Amino acid sequence: MDVIDSLSLTRAPTARRPLLGQTVLLVEDSRFASEAVRLMCLRSGARIRRADSLKTAQRHLAIYMPSVLIVDVGLPDGSGLDLIKAASDASARIDVILGTSGDAAVQKPVMDAGADDFIEKPVESLMAFQSRILAHVSHDRQPPSPRGMHDEQVHPDLIAYQDDLAHVAQVLDGDAEGHTLDYVTQFLSGVARSAHDHDMDKAVTQLARIRNAGRNPVSEVAALSRMVQSRLAAAGPI
Repeated sequence: MDVIDSLSLTRAPTARRPLLGQTVLLVEDSRFASEAVRLMCLRSGARIRRADSLKTAQRHLAIYMPSVLIVDVGLPDGSGLDLIKAASDASARIDVILGTSGDAAVQKPVMDAGADDFIEKPVESLMAFQSRILAHVSHDRQPPSPRGMHDEQVHPDLIAYQDDLAHVAQVLDGDAEGHTLDYVTQFLSGVARSAHDHDMDKAVTQLARIRNAGRNPVSEVAALSRMVQSRLAAAGPI
C-alpha cells in the first residue's frame, strides 16, 4: 500500500460520503462502465484506480492493496473469475471483493470463486452501488446513521461509449473468430446495455444465439460491424 492510500484509509466516512477512506481497484476493460464506477466513487468519497486487464490488475496488486476490488468477469486476457479466486484465497485478503458483469447468469460462478457480492451491469444507482459495498465493510468503517435516502442515477458521458465502440471495431478488424467473438459478444453486450443502445444489444444477442446454435455467424458479424461503424461515423472523430 502506498503512502497516499494509507493516509486515505484514516479518513472517517460521513453520511454524504459513505465510502470516504475506501480505496477501490476496478478491473474493467470498458471505458464506459469504468466511467460510471469512477463517478460513483467520486460522489461517495472513495479513491479509485483502474486496470483494464488481468495483467495490469496483477501489476497494481503487486504494489498496493485496495480495500475494495471490483472485477469484471470478461477481460481481454482471461476470466475475471481467476483473479477473484486468487484474491479471495490470498493470505492477506482484500476487505471487499465484488464481481460484475452484464450477464446475470455468471453471478453463481462469481460467488463460487469467492466474491463477497455481485453487481449486475448497468451500474447506475448510486445508492445501490454504495449499499453493495457497505454491506461487507467492517463496523468501524461504516458511515454514521441515518444516511440520506436520496438516490442519484449516474450516466457517463457517451464519449466513453464511442471509445468502447472504437475498441470493438479494431478487434473485429482482425480475426473475428473463436475467442475473439466470445470476447466481443461479452464486452459489447454489457456496454450496449449500459449505454441503453437497444438495437446494438439486439444485434449482439442475435450473434450469440447463432453461435450457440452451432451455425456460422458471418452475416451477423458483418451486420454488427456495420452497426458499430455507423455509430462511430455518426459521432464524428473521437
